[in-house]
Amino acid sequence: MAFDIDMIKGVYTKMTERVDKARNIVGKPLTLSEKILYTHLWDGSPTEAFTRGKDYVDFSPDRIACQDATAQMALLQFMQAGKTKVAVPTTVHCDHLIQAKEGAAKDLKHANSVSSEVFNFLESVSNKYGIGFWKPGAGIIHQVVLENYAFPGGMMIGTDSHTVNAGGLGMVAIGVGGADAVDVMAGMAWELKFPKLIGVRLTGKLSGWTAPKDVILKVAEILTVKGGTGAIVEYFGPGATAMSCTGKGTICNMGAEIGATTSTFGYDESMERYLRATDRADVADAANEVKAHLTADPEVYANPEQYFDQVIEINLSELGPLLNGPFTPDLSTTVGKAMTEKAKANDWPIKVEWGLIGSCTNSSYEDLSRASSIAQQALDKGLKIKAELGINPGSEQVRYTAERDGILGIFEKLDAKIFTNACGPCIGQWARYSDPKNAPKNSIVHSFNRNFAKRADGNPNTHAFVASPEITAAIAVAGRLDFNPLTDKLINENGEEVMFDEPTGWELPPKGFEVKDNGYLAPEADGSHVQISVKDDSERLQLLTPFTPLGSSITGAKLLIKAFGKCTTDHISMAGPWLRFRGHLDNIANNTLIGAVNAFNQKTNFVKNQLTGDYGGVPDVQREYKKAGIKTVVVGDHNYGEGSSREHAAMQPRHLGVAAVIVKSFARIHETNLKKQGMLGLTFNNEADYDLIQENDTFNFIDLNEFAPGKQLTLEAVHDDGSKDLIKLNHTYNKAQIAWYNEGSALNLIKRQNA
Repeated sequence: MAFDIDMIKGVYTKMTERVDKARNIVGKPLTLSEKILYTHLWDGSPTEAFTRGKDYVDFSPDRIACQDATAQMALLQFMQAGKTKVAVPTTVHCDHLIQAKEGAAKDLKHANSVSSEVFNFLESVSNKYGIGFWKPGAGIIHQVVLENYAFPGGMMIGTDSHTVNAGGLGMVAIGVGGADAVDVMAGMAWELKFPKLIGVRLTGKLSGWTAPKDVILKVAEILTVKGGTGAIVEYFGPGATAMSCTGKGTICNMGAEIGATTSTFGYDESMERYLRATDRADVADAANEVKAHLTADPEVYANPEQYFDQVIEINLSELGPLLNGPFTPDLSTTVGKAMTEKAKANDWPIKVEWGLIGSCTNSSYEDLSRASSIAQQALDKGLKIKAELGINPGSEQVRYTAERDGILGIFEKLDAKIFTNACGPCIGQWARYSDPKNAPKNSIVHSFNRNFAKRADGNPNTHAFVASPEITAAIAVAGRLDFNPLTDKLINENGEEVMFDEPTGWELPPKGFEVKDNGYLAPEADGSHVQISVKDDSERLQLLTPFTPLGSSITGAKLLIKAFGKCTTDHISMAGPWLRFRGHLDNIANNTLIGAVNAFNQKTNFVKNQLTGDYGGVPDVQREYKKAGIKTVVVGDHNYGEGSSREHAAMQPRHLGVAAVIVKSFARIHETNLKKQGMLGLTFNNEADYDLIQENDTFNFIDLNEFAPGKQLTLEAVHDDGSKDLIKLNHTYNKAQIAWYNEGSALNLIKRQNA
């Protein structure tokens, strides 16, 4: 039986009336995305048609999911909201704070030792406020959500950018910062700009070496890392319905890499099969009663150009396996000859040192079974694996079932390391090197989603390539980046030439899923007696102090850094070893922008202190400005804040005294996070004005006292020689968001309203 079945049935009970009303108001057939959005309005039944990409709309999500790294800050904020219990079903999943090193048992034991303070805090807060808690080792948040909580036609938000994975079960699931989650936990509306819609029609059928992963790798090539910004991507067509539910999840998962608000698929038989296989027949039965509302109206998919803002068509029968990377998830290369040529031209290391299978993107039973078919062939054909191989199962249910069915044993016969059911190398939790910064140039292939520099192992010289689990397994056996399993032969231990056959696998376990302990702890019905304590001298946890409003007059602000090129949330607030400080704002602030490249010297963590004329680390210089009572400005390039939903990338600069971030364009989640923390997130009206910013600039916001929706702000940049430039800045703040700014943060406003 499903969790929260009454809530799910309640959503379905209201769906017919609300969809019919929305269709009448909009005046045309509806996409699936529109049906879900219009049935989750905060005010209930639809009363007006919203303009895509323009109107800010209040929504009422059905549930919330938080992973342990972001949950710390989210729950620290919720503790200040003045509530005794979360208003909607909420879960916390401990998957980020487990480092991969020696193998599952030892790594989990080590994590439970070094992070016990954090795990105990999360468990006690969850117990007090009615939050479901998934213990360390229970699994990766998004796989656990897909197996237990996702349901067709639902809306959820999660404090992780890959919350979008639940679109594989027909949800609108959106990654947010912790402050957004706190709004909903506190029983308030959640605001989102009504998304644009991108339709992806999948024709043909996947076969051979091509996998669902290749679909999203191709979409990333087409749309790039920012092409989906502000849009929901809705997949449809015969190729979509022929695909497994977990395959759909893989595609939706990596939609975060194109900047999409979320991605989703219409309800179909593969979703029903998955629901029933994961002990949720009650959800499947309820969904079947409103099946017509859990996909788009027929007219939409028949003539998609009339209903979507953009339509992409991919013939799966013509799609081949791809490798995306290095250093960006949208650089796509066909395996084989094209990779050989590109690797030689760019001096990418041909030798592959590691193959890694798992992460929230590809850690299902189907993924492991298809990869294991390649591993079994290597054993049967007498091949010795040339690269090291690591496996991260997605959940304890997947791990237990895969072990029962002999799948993990196959990998172990190839000397693979079975890591904990956790994120591990995907988020930098991989103890690969003792000194990552000085580690050698090398290539790895993985089935993860992100491959930014230093992402997996902290080594800036690691060239990481994203592929399907089966391609990852084949390349790991071959040990070469340019290996094409469709055409290339390998020499086995007997000196014979052999080739891989096409991978095979199971959509669902033939003998069903099984698990002894899934790792779930239900909260007490009344947690009012639960005590939560945070030590004053803790290095891991720190109670929050409310931010002070920045005010309507910001003058004499100094430039902290002008970031050059790609500046993701990994550059602004690194993961890896810094994850241990995610619950301690002052300590983690010591990594603020240390990965950003200074446009004036092309170095990282080396900026000019205008007070002394000396150069130092970004956090060190910023703390000097804060000590002197001087506000600062960060300037950035396109798609600033791309990547993770981590609100630390906004909270840390705010904590240290940064008042404004001015860029050519923002990634959606990061822009919202800046607003939530009471900061100014602004864009150049003329992108070329980025070039006007000089290293010794001082800034005056000359009309901030007139801050209003739709009204530009004017920045006076005073240069070292006394000359000045007036720069027009755009913003997307509405009236409510300006209220956050005036209060100092959205949380401050919530506290005042709940007082």
